[in-house]
Amino acid sequence: MTKTALRAQLRRLRRRLAAEVPDAAERVVARLGQDSLPAFASFAGYVAMGSELDPSLLMRQLARHARAALPAAASRAAPFVFRAWDLAEALRPDAFGIPSPGPSAPIIQPDLIIAPLLGFDRRGGRLGQGSGLYDRTLAELRREKRVFVLGLAYSGQELGEAPMDPHDQRLDAILTETEFIRVATDRG
Repeated sequence: MTKTALRAQLRRLRRRLAAEVPDAAERVVARLGQDSLPAFASFAGYVAMGSELDPSLLMRQLARHARAALPAAASRAAPFVFRAWDLAEALRPDAFGIPSPGPSAPIIQPDLIIAPLLGFDRRGGRLGQGSGLYDRTLAELRREKRVFVLGLAYSGQELGEAPMDPHDQRLDAILTETEFIRVATDRG
């Protein structure tokens, strides 16, 4: 099966899972143990689009202890920048039409990134929407500093093996409504 066909299948599956597990966001927060994540001073989440698992409850919890950011795309070809997220500030559409902090919000290089996905495997494989934007962004950040990437998904999005190309960036952990999965990595 091609990645395009697999993505279409996984989008349908994710829509079904979102309807079947309406309390997934609350369950995700309950699954994250205090010692699950490495120490971090800043993190980035995302604004859920469509049937993506909504990270807002998790982000609000993490924002009690660390500086929060959201991705902002200046163009469809460039990597994201992460801009400080202020709950009191209105978000505006970025180059992809995704609500993001405006250009006056400070840029942050997060220590932790919560990433949306269509499918994952237990080796940290991640299948995204197909634009490669997260992969380019993570590769650039990982050249500059250590970044822990947490995939957020419904447990039903697990694949036996996510198709990975050489440029695809792996997850360090996956958080679902049923478990926290730590991935063994060699990234130090």
